[in-house]
Formats: sequence, structure tokens, C-alpha cells
Amino acid sequence: MATLSNLRTLSRWAYAQSPAAVRTQPSAGARVLGRLRFLTADGQAQPYLALRSFTAGSVQWDRLSIPGRPNGLAGWVRSTALGALHITHEHLRINRELLRATLFRDARVIWEAPIGVGRPSLPTPAGQFFVTEKLTALGGPFYGPFAIGTSAFAPTLTEWPGGGVIGIHGTDEPQLIPGRPSHGCIRLRDLDIVRLWPLIEVGTPIEIV
Repeated sequence: MATLSNLRTLSRWAYAQSPAAVRTQPSAGARVLGRLRFLTADGQAQPYLALRSFTAGSVQWDRLSIPGRPNGLAGWVRSTALGALHITHEHLRINRELLRATLFRDARVIWEAPIGVGRPSLPTPAGQFFVTEKLTALGGPFYGPFAIGTSAFAPTLTEWPGGGVIGIHGTDEPQLIPGRPSHGCIRLRDLDIVRLWPLIEVGTPIEIV
């Protein structure tokens, strides 16, 4: 067993090359959890964060973080189902108590800002996630100039973007930040997401505490 991502200073991710079965164990006979997807709900290429690898005979398997409900899904696919592994050295930490987001690169802070998170009745979920896409032109000022898709899903809501995908985006109500005004998404003042946009990459691990 080899570690592919430490989720802090070195992480690896890849796009799917085939709609391969995702299994509970690194074995062709293990139970199927689902299949790899080529696209996100927004029509962008779907990345997968690679956690570990395991070689059985001549077959290599990779354990992936799988976006979807319930949050925290992970499973094994044959390595041949994935494209080239990409590397990121970033790590985004979302602190719901301090209402603060911090981006690290090689364990050094390169960006931080106050945030808005989910209200008590519609909380932002805790856990380990990753950036799945970067979006522009969302159709109005509500989301600000940019939005960043994540592998996290709202615990209850399913009727809004991507079936309840937790996004990181700007806002037309900057006076509510820092605070708990959202339906689960992470809101930033527009100037702060403009600063974050060129620094954060697809595949960047996100830790929400």
C-alpha cells in the first residue's frame, strides 16, 4: 500500500478515462459502489482525488475520494481507468467556528479571508473534500464573479446546483460576512474570491472543521 496524497502538502488527482466500476476493496470481485463519471453536474471534467495505491499481482488499484452522498465516500478502481496523475501542493482549510478560510501551499499560508457558512438549520458539512471545478458567469450577482465547486454535498438540500453541491463563491451581501447566512455553501466577499481564484487549483484538498 502506498500513499498518493497526504491532503496537506502533496496530493494527486486524475480525470477518468473510462466509466470503470468503483469497488469497496481492490479486487475485481468486491462490491460495486458506483462508476466513474466523465463530467460534473455543471458539464466540467470530473476529477478524482487519489488517496492510496495497491498492487495485486500485475494489477494496480487506486483508492479515490468519490463525490456524492453520503459525504466521505471512497472506493477502489483499476489504475488504467484513470488518466495521468496531477500534483497539487495546496490545502484549503475552512473553519466554521472561527468563520475563516485559509489556503496553504507547502504548509505556508498564502491566502486567508473571513467567510459565511451554513445557518444552524442548514449546516455546511464537516469532513475532507476537494475542489472539483472552477466556474465563471453563473448568471447573476448572487454568486459573485467566481464559484468553486467542491466534492461536498449539503446534508439535506438536493434541489439546488448539482443536486446540493457545496460551492465556494462570492456574494451580493458582503455585510453578512463573517456569519452564518447560507444554505450550506461557503460565501466570500467578492474581492476575497478574486484573490483566491488564481491561487487555488482543481484537485486541491479541502478540510472543513
